[in-house]
Amino acid sequence: MNVQNNSEKNMVEWKDIPWKKIQRAVFRLQKRIYQASKHGDVKCVHKLQKLLLNSQSAKLLAVRKVTQDNSGKLTAGIDGIKSLKPVERLQLAQNLKIESKAKPVRRVLIPKPNKTEKRPLGIPTMRDRASQALVKLALEPEWEAKFEPNSFGFRPNRCTQDAIEAIFIGIHQKTKYVLDADIEGCFDNINHEYLLDKLNCPSNIRKQVKAWLKAGILDNQGFLPSDSGTPQGGIISPLLANIALHGLENLLYEWAKTWKGGKRANAESITFIRYADDFVFLHESLDKVKEAKTIIEEFLKPVGLKLKESKTKICHTTEGFDFLGFNIQSNKLKGYHNSGKNSIGGRLGFKTIIQPSKEAIKRHYDKLTKIIDRHKSSTTSELIKELNPVITGWCNYYQWVCSKVIFGKLDHMIWIKLWAWCKRRHSNKNTKWIKNKYFKRLTFAVRGKIVSREWQLSEDDNILFKHSDTQVKTGSYVKVKSTKSPFDGDLKYWGTRGKQLPGVPSKLVKLLKKQKGKCAYCGQLFIGDDLIELDHIIPQSLGGSHKTENRQALHKHCHDNKTRYDRSNDPRKSSSTYEKGQIREERNEVKVSRSVLKTNGFRKESV
Repeated sequence: MNVQNNSEKNMVEWKDIPWKKIQRAVFRLQKRIYQASKHGDVKCVHKLQKLLLNSQSAKLLAVRKVTQDNSGKLTAGIDGIKSLKPVERLQLAQNLKIESKAKPVRRVLIPKPNKTEKRPLGIPTMRDRASQALVKLALEPEWEAKFEPNSFGFRPNRCTQDAIEAIFIGIHQKTKYVLDADIEGCFDNINHEYLLDKLNCPSNIRKQVKAWLKAGILDNQGFLPSDSGTPQGGIISPLLANIALHGLENLLYEWAKTWKGGKRANAESITFIRYADDFVFLHESLDKVKEAKTIIEEFLKPVGLKLKESKTKICHTTEGFDFLGFNIQSNKLKGYHNSGKNSIGGRLGFKTIIQPSKEAIKRHYDKLTKIIDRHKSSTTSELIKELNPVITGWCNYYQWVCSKVIFGKLDHMIWIKLWAWCKRRHSNKNTKWIKNKYFKRLTFAVRGKIVSREWQLSEDDNILFKHSDTQVKTGSYVKVKSTKSPFDGDLKYWGTRGKQLPGVPSKLVKLLKKQKGKCAYCGQLFIGDDLIELDHIIPQSLGGSHKTENRQALHKHCHDNKTRYDRSNDPRKSSSTYEKGQIREERNEVKVSRSVLKTNGFRKESV
């Protein structure tokens, strides 16, 4: 599709762009890049990447991603632009070029959880963000064909649960020693020349990436040069970090093949799992684990990185270790029937238990108590609306591991805090009065079943969600296939896999299954890093309910388009029977993604 650059009259408006056709055209090119990279045809990869970078369809998709889809779209860079009108988006897409230039990033400091230190984020300008999204469309398929099978961080359709399941597979039948390590300042210390040489990309992409890396930083202290690292906050930064660390897993497996004995058996005896800059190495020999640490340190030196000693330790799985907010331990349980089993049914003498880590539990509880303390004078409904999304999101993240007991304990701890909240508000009232006002006996649906419950905090139609209301699905999570990629063309696999993604609300899971993994508005499959939102078919303002029959799953940009179109029509003229696009729809609060940064005070300027 060609969009002509005509300042007097645009041939097409943003809302009229055939996104389905554009998405298919870009995906076809990406699939060809992936296949050429898989076969080692570097010349063909570079040719197709240049074709994609010059494609107007790819430019439109890149602009849509940074102006409509991204969680941090309302955070401005040094240009002060934090949102664009449809006409400005079209203009940006028409003028988008890979021109080997970049403006400095704006530094924003955000606090790390339970720590005094802060994480520096570098926010590029809107134009640089769009350029990075465009280059990522070209680079990601090439590297998805190369990336190692046990690399899970910052990759499309892979998540922390895949990494945890991979660890479980490696240790559930044999206890092992663990090297649990973290790379110090990974994003801030990557060697630029090493990274650029490793990219092995067309010259225009190399020059543009170098311009982004060398652009510098602007903060309250003025301009700071960037001699190393990739600024956190850029769209392409996670991909560049993964590229810099690529090869570590293959190096360890090649090293294992040099041991005495069968090469294949040695390689299968080790387990290496990496999630971004966090990784674990597991083997039954302590000496091999110590030797692996030395090999990893040697690999990181030319990259400009080193291990963070305070977060690097060697332990045994029977002692337990924390990884990505989970505690993993091979418990030696007493009793014949408590033991785990091997592949032929024999008793192992231990059982691998994975559950939320103590630090994650404390962080979650502290967050809930801060919300309660912040709503001392708020209504019960306002408090419930603040608590429910936090509880639901945390439970969805941990529903695949042994969390049932912990969910129950958290419910009791929160009830104690809520009871104190009620007592403070009515210090002159007795217990019975407070109980009758706040904690009623209710009958409602939980996980498709009707339950009758005492001591349920509620007001009007708002009911507090309990941790124990989440169904724990221990042992039912299926790890992503190591050889699969969203760019391999197997849309059926990726479309149906979305129904079990962790962190997705149970109502959305049902809708994804019902819609066969497709958006109800555009009909495209949800793949890669697509953002999904829940939508009311009949809006609440017209009597629509929260039931599943009145909900549909849409792409974030499709939800925006539907809402904009609905608002252009008078709701009073619509018939009682719902017709798509004729009812005014309000934005739903339940989202898969969450904002990383808050909107700042910059005003929007022209592009």
